[in-house]
Amino acid sequence: MKKFITLMFFAFLAIGVQAQQKTKKEPAIDFKTPHIVETACGECKFGLKGKECDLAVRIDGHAYFVDGTDIDDHGDAHAKDGFCNKIRKAEVTGKVVNGRFKASFFNLLKDDPAQPNTKI
Repeated sequence: MKKFITLMFFAFLAIGVQAQQKTKKEPAIDFKTPHIVETACGECKFGLKGKECDLAVRIDGHAYFVDGTDIDDHGDAHAKDGFCNKIRKAEVTGKVVNGRFKASFFNLLKDDPAQPNTKI
């Protein structure tokens, strides 16, 4: 009986160790000073999963949806040079929280001199 209890103890211990979830560490991105990043529609250009066209930024090869500004705040997303058709550059400050980029400043940079900058 003692061997059976010991065997059961180690069996439960082995199951408990394998059941541990590995947590994914969120990158420590906190831009207090403006940084230039790529920006576009997360679904159309960066391959993020979503239900509709939403603004996203790509930082160090990882894309994040943006909170603090909307895709339509910067012109027609479906225009020839809109976020759904073209990856643009933006100057941003903010940080990544829960897998989303919380923008405190977002300045879309000009591709064309005739096009104005838009800021939040």
